Amino acid sequence: MRKPFAVTVTSVSFVLLHLACLTAVWLAFSWKLVALCVGLYLIRMFAVTAGYHRYFSHRTYKLGRVPQFLLAFVAQTSAQKGVLWWAAHHRHHHRFSDTAQDLHSPVTDGFWWSHVGWILSDAHDHYDTRSIEDFGRFPELRFLDAYHWLCPWLLGTATFAFGAWTGIGAWESLVWGFVISTVLLWHGTFCINSLTHVWGTRRFDTKDQSRNNFVLALITLGEGWHNNHHHYQASCRQGIRWWEFDPTFYALKILSWVRIVRDIRPFPASTVVAPRP
Repeated sequence: MRKPFAVTVTSVSFVLLHLACLTAVWLAFSWKLVALCVGLYLIRMFAVTAGYHRYFSHRTYKLGRVPQFLLAFVAQTSAQKGVLWWAAHHRHHHRFSDTAQDLHSPVTDGFWWSHVGWILSDAHDHYDTRSIEDFGRFPELRFLDAYHWLCPWLLGTATFAFGAWTGIGAWESLVWGFVISTVLLWHGTFCINSLTHVWGTRRFDTKDQSRNNFVLALITLGEGWHNNHHHYQASCRQGIRWWEFDPTFYALKILSWVRIVRDIRPFPASTVVAPRP
């Protein structure tokens, strides 16, 4: 599945955003900027985990059309391409997990390819629209997907304006609130592809090499329970034991109390108690 990296808008933007993080050295520092960085990281990580992954990829709960659009919009501010692109590729991953046809398996293609290489290669710019017909029927989602660059640009502009308005610094706010936060968000998300198939424990004997990892669950709001997820991908809950930290599920559960989220699909009770810890 490998193809050499190409000089594209995606690859150039990826490198430039990493380099832009270094400008923080020459800008004013405050803990308010750190709070902005962490806050936007957490909000967008939730949108990626609850939206891109558990909703659009796996349909583990239901949403109305307006919250569906808003969740997709916020998720796209993560600059991880479009909602339909993300979900279609993830469904492909589950279909061929850790085989030669898997687009980002560290087992078959190594760490760097599974972490960032497959995204920077233009071989995967397109996707099979048939695999995402359920959400592709919504014109507003097709619009977001086609103009996926618009959402991160709007967030970047908003952080710049916010910094100027509040007095914490326009450029400082842009760098900490958008640039650094986005780069951290990228690597937090990418670690699920590159590390949770090689590092961690296996509760279930799945056909792939998926693993559970507490550290990655912390930084990704519960996505680190990857072996649980690959064993039963239809479940909204991925941390199935009480000590398996899964704040994405907790937040979705709270939203279900006010009927924003509906029909949360549980992990089968019969498989929660398994022979391996």
